[in-house]
Amino acid sequence: MVKMTTIARVTDGLPLAEGLDDGRDLVDAEMYKQQVKALFNNLSKGHNEASRMSIETGPYVFHYIIEGRVCYLTMCDRSYPKKLAFQYLEDLKNEFERANGAQIETAARPYAFIKFDTFIQKTKKLYQDTRTQRNIAKLNDEVYEVHQIMTRNVQEVLGVGEKLDQVSQMSSRLTSESRIYADKARDLNRQALIRKWAPVAIVLGVVFLLFWVKAKLW
Repeated sequence: MVKMTTIARVTDGLPLAEGLDDGRDLVDAEMYKQQVKALFNNLSKGHNEASRMSIETGPYVFHYIIEGRVCYLTMCDRSYPKKLAFQYLEDLKNEFERANGAQIETAARPYAFIKFDTFIQKTKKLYQDTRTQRNIAKLNDEVYEVHQIMTRNVQEVLGVGEKLDQVSQMSSRLTSESRIYADKARDLNRQALIRKWAPVAIVLGVVFLLFWVKAKLW
């Protein structure tokens, strides 16, 4: 059974639409919504490049597809057929692109297309019962295959994102420290040169001064 549905822009993770009644009968609904937010955040940073993926989380599975820099994500029971989940997302994608495609890039506020919930709810009802003739036909459709879509664990996916963030932060820190060390090295070299040549400069200055005074007296 489909439990949650969210649509977001991949470039910045901005949520564009979602099912308004999602999660009402769901235990730990807020935790799963936070996971969705974290997944979109990872996608916006380019941490996951797969355009289609299934991600296991507790008794559920997130399924998502990315098309036209938009991510269409749903969470279903583990027992719900993967093939139906992705066909459900395909239906959402096709209608969302048709209705809102020209405005996706310019959307500036979260849930700018919240009215799309009407289509989400209508489509979700069509996919809820896997035993209907319509859905059985979709399951038997050999043209649409999902065997090659990767399945991963949510902690693994989010953990990869965290590790990449840590690597990025470490790289930035090392770059910053390298600049600091380079500046310190230049300062030390400058001080060493001053210590080396300062006595010579002083002696030469005294000699020139003596010559100048002598010349004036003569």
